[in-house]
Amino acid sequence: MCPVIYEPFQIRTVEPLAQLTRAQREEQLERSGRNLFGLSAEAVTFDSLTDSGQAAMSTEQWAAVMRADESYVGSRSFARFERAVKELYGYKHVIPTHQGRAAECILFSLVSGPGTVIPSNCRFDTTRANIEYGGGEALDLVIDEAADPANPHPFKGNVNLERLERLVREQRADIPLGMVTITTNSAGGQPVSLENSRGVSRILRSARIPFLLDACRFAENCWFIREREQSRRSPFDIAREVFSLADGCTLSGKKDALVNMGDFLALDDDELALRARKLLILTEGFPTYGGCSARDLEATALGLHESLEPSYLECRARSTAYLADGLEAVGYRTVRPTGGHTV
Repeated sequence: MCPVIYEPFQIRTVEPLAQLTRAQREEQLERSGRNLFGLSAEAVTFDSLTDSGQAAMSTEQWAAVMRADESYVGSRSFARFERAVKELYGYKHVIPTHQGRAAECILFSLVSGPGTVIPSNCRFDTTRANIEYGGGEALDLVIDEAADPANPHPFKGNVNLERLERLVREQRADIPLGMVTITTNSAGGQPVSLENSRGVSRILRSARIPFLLDACRFAENCWFIREREQSRRSPFDIAREVFSLADGCTLSGKKDALVNMGDFLALDDDELALRARKLLILTEGFPTYGGCSARDLEATALGLHESLEPSYLECRARSTAYLADGLEAVGYRTVRPTGGHTV
């Protein structure tokens, strides 16, 4: 059973929930064609559709919102945002966008094309779509254990390194970059081990292929690494190493930056960053705001670090384990990863 854990934060704002009868809910489902994306939020009591953009921001984030500098050029808020990203990620160029798919669109508009192959573990649907829209092949190389729900492997998001090495050896000229998604949303939110990330980095860098991360749930992935692989290290320390293995990343702040809107593309490559900024101006906005308000940038700068707070991440993992305990209590079977506490 999952040990009891309290939420390491105080809830100060409440929002009333919709109270519908079963008959009313069934009527709403029929009207939407039983498509959850067609439902009005007013017809939903417990919304589990996504966690994207649904975070409640902290008191420090709300305080930062009030000091936001909305200057079109040279904003103080952008300077704070850029500094926070560089402190954690270490990349030279920070390019804000309004959300993840915008960063993906800019990146893959520049590198994806007919005949290109972009390997990853198991990418999100918009990432795949942006690669394929440009004519490239989005190739998933996740380990076989990811397809077996009963397998207790602790890192089902890992890349199959043998397949990646063979692909690089046989099709090096066709690979503009490689990616790893942490955690793997399209494979059940499974984490990637630090050892596996080191292996991917070694293979790609030895072939001079850029390595980028889709880091939407980086904090959660770092917590799983801490729990299952690197128990003596802090999530922040683990995050710094994970990002040092890559040459850049995309990140949707609507996930582990704990904000309602905001994202960025971070790169070490000077030439690619210059091309990305030019495209950003055409599609998102000036490079110091990139489709975001300064309020979004301020909140993201803080959320990136707050999301790595161990007590918060432990509460998040324990909450999932609590759900698993409840399912088991009423007869459902769950699988506990080796060495881990969560399903």
